[in-house]
Amino acid sequence: MKDIMTLSALELGKLINDKKISVVEATKAQLDVIRQRETSYHCYITLLEEEALAQAIQVQKRIDQGELAHSPLAGVPMAIKDNICMRNVKTTCASRMLYNFEPPYDATAVERLKSAGAVILGKTNMDEFAMGSTTETSFFGATKNPWNTSHVPGGSSGGSAAAVAAEEAYYALGSDTGGSIRQPAGYCGVTGIKPTYGTVSRYGLIAYASSLDQIGPLGRTVSDCAAVLEAISGRDRKDSTSLSQTGYDYMDALVDDVRGMRIGIPKGYLGSGVEEEIKDHIDNAVKILTEKGARVEEFDLEAVDYAVPAYYVIACAEASSNLSRFDGVKYGYQSSDYEGLQELYKNSRSEGFGEEVKRRMLIGAFVLSSGYYDAFYTKALKVRTLINQGFQKAFDRYDMILGPISPQTAPKLGESLSDPLKMYLSDIFTVSVNLAGLPAISLPCGRDQRGLPIGLQLIGKHFGEKDIIRAAYSLEQAVRYARPTTLM
Repeated sequence: MKDIMTLSALELGKLINDKKISVVEATKAQLDVIRQRETSYHCYITLLEEEALAQAIQVQKRIDQGELAHSPLAGVPMAIKDNICMRNVKTTCASRMLYNFEPPYDATAVERLKSAGAVILGKTNMDEFAMGSTTETSFFGATKNPWNTSHVPGGSSGGSAAAVAAEEAYYALGSDTGGSIRQPAGYCGVTGIKPTYGTVSRYGLIAYASSLDQIGPLGRTVSDCAAVLEAISGRDRKDSTSLSQTGYDYMDALVDDVRGMRIGIPKGYLGSGVEEEIKDHIDNAVKILTEKGARVEEFDLEAVDYAVPAYYVIACAEASSNLSRFDGVKYGYQSSDYEGLQELYKNSRSEGFGEEVKRRMLIGAFVLSSGYYDAFYTKALKVRTLINQGFQKAFDRYDMILGPISPQTAPKLGESLSDPLKMYLSDIFTVSVNLAGLPAISLPCGRDQRGLPIGLQLIGKHFGEKDIIRAAYSLEQAVRYARPTTLM
């Protein structure tokens, strides 16, 4: 039998459904690989070996009883980003502040995956409270890129992306506030989808910026991501921002046909500052889509030049409010050195939060303060409206927008943390999608001279997931998934 670690999630799911391999056998094989590779990559914060094997036994029973006959991912081992709640499992947000927090409930996305027969291996590493682009701000140590361990995997869902690339999970859930699924997917050579805001319930996602956050899948193929997205999408009464749609049959969009599709490329997306090798591979992707019948042209996308400053004002403002609930009183880290309640709050928060989190909370508190609210926060909201209008105007002409994920491939460990402003600017092509609440997919389109993956993204209209999945699937047929050359 072919090494099952090299299979896609759907390929393994078919083998399990056809009774060619049991769920327990697949789970044991996956855990063996994790033990071999985890010391090199550090993808996980919490590994659930015993729990995963117990789940595998129960899922196999459900399969044998015919309960999961229509679930293509039944029995497939996967991982969850550590800011998504799992009942009675540590959910730390990679922070000292929540080092021992065990939620009493499952996030809705986790509930839906369990219902679909997922076997959950553990909780993946991330930037602390999802604030970062490298997975280096984690209290539990940095995750490393499986393609080259001297480079970052991206962030904040770097542990999830690296786990999929390193074959330590067949697929994983991440969260995307400003590119945190798409950028690590690009850096690690896997596929990731940031859905339309409201498509996937945020219930059980520990918030960074509530108006921007979305849960989404990372997988080795477009097909895997479409299947996972289909499983976790849908209206949820526990999340007032979740929305009802007419259909979530995303796997129906897995068709190699882009004839007549109109695709726009913002002129600024391939300008100065973008590495030449990235431009070359984006051009090659455009050539492939054009040869398959799509119409691709450049255009001016209004207001996106102001996306990064607007994003960081809004995101930090929301973060300062959301993180005010962590005070060391009822759960999480509590300082042992204090006199009185105020000092307890101050010392617990000072000791419990990392430097990058404190930096963003201070920025947020500043822009919301009296005298600066109108100058910064209100203005950022106006820019957000202009960005949304710019996208809507573009979608009057185009079915989707194509561009790079990042101006560069994965930087070396330590480079970004030494220059936070440079780290923030690396999000220049991703944050506008979150500001506008749009769906986007990241997929690999080649590698640079150092062998590091290059990713591109397709941005769709609101609830246009099927269009971008179809285009991504068609492109994927010509640019096949490649395993990291370092894997044995």
